[in-house]
Amino acid sequence: MQRRKKQEQDKEFEEKVLYIRRVSKKTTGGNSISFSALVAIGDGKGKAGIGLGTGKEVPQAIRKAIAQAKKNTVVIPIFNDTLPHDIYLKYKSARLLLKPAPPGTGLKLGGVVRIILDVAGVNNASGKVIGSRNQITNAYAVMTAIRQLKPRIVSESKKTEPSLKQEKKEAEPVVEKSPPVKSANKEEKKPKKSPATKKVKKETPVKKAKKTASKPKAKSTKKTTK
Repeated sequence: MQRRKKQEQDKEFEEKVLYIRRVSKKTTGGNSISFSALVAIGDGKGKAGIGLGTGKEVPQAIRKAIAQAKKNTVVIPIFNDTLPHDIYLKYKSARLLLKPAPPGTGLKLGGVVRIILDVAGVNNASGKVIGSRNQITNAYAVMTAIRQLKPRIVSESKKTEPSLKQEKKEAEPVVEKSPPVKSANKEEKKPKKSPATKKVKKETPVKKAKKTASKPKAKSTKKTTK
């Protein structure tokens, strides 16, 4: 029991068998049977890898696959427990689409893709695999897509700027400012002139309107009747 606990504590990666197949080959003496195993490993913090091993027995094939997966690990640039951006990829006959998802969505993926992202530590994602049902091809398609992901860089928000300014103000020593001293060299302001000294504008004489001679009224030409 103690040996098993020590072995579990020493394990860096979580191991999950994705696929096991039985391979038979015709030979002169009869059929030779072997097994191939596809294994995914991950540390739950963004590191994942897959390996394919073959052997005469299943445990031997799994051990070889784990050793190969540890040599071919890839780091996923996780952003807020999801992928940093969308990605569309065509690998052999498989077409793969991966998209980030908001928190609480979970892994809306199927087959091998779900297991690889789960082992790597991605909690929210969505996507689709089209064109191939071969799990080995789909697993290698996922790994090539992970290698093409780029980390997401977020600029500092404006909300943090005032807090930084406050910290700078607190760090700076407070110096009391002395009142400004008036320089004696400055010219004294000239006294304002009294209203009596102001120049009085000469009033312009108003031209008298010429009286138009009134014309005599015309005499009435009506005759008085007796």
